[in-house]
Amino acid sequence: MEKLKAGSPAPAFEATDQDGNKRTLADYAGRKLILYFYPKDNTPGCTAEACSLRDGRDELREMGFEVVGVSPDSEKSHRGFIEKQGLNFTLLSDPDKVVAKAYGVWGEKKFMGRTFMGILRTTFVIDEKGMIERVLDKVRTKDHFEQIVEAYK
Repeated sequence: MEKLKAGSPAPAFEATDQDGNKRTLADYAGRKLILYFYPKDNTPGCTAEACSLRDGRDELREMGFEVVGVSPDSEKSHRGFIEKQGLNFTLLSDPDKVVAKAYGVWGEKKFMGRTFMGILRTTFVIDEKGMIERVLDKVRTKDHFEQIVEAYK
């Protein structure tokens, strides 16, 4: 699969959110979308990334962005993560990795000498017409919100 890049159309998706509601890319038509993929709820890096986006959400909204996170975790796990961290945006459940594979972020990872398949932490900024504006694949978890803002200055 060819890697998605700026200028590519964003792949359509359908997934359920933390409340079991079906969400699609079309739901965000006419708005800019920050679609970020992360490995697992309640882990240190993923929590830091989510909290950065939570803390910067008002500024991101002022810039016209909606924030949506995607991981293979269940709806129930997402609900708990949102409640525990006070998250103020939608999380999508992708247990079969259909959305992750469509976006090319399910792949080989290496950690402590071990190779395994997992989510490659990546953020896609999608414009109002469903085109990818930016791809951030070297995510700074602790200040991800600032990283996105910097990309638009």
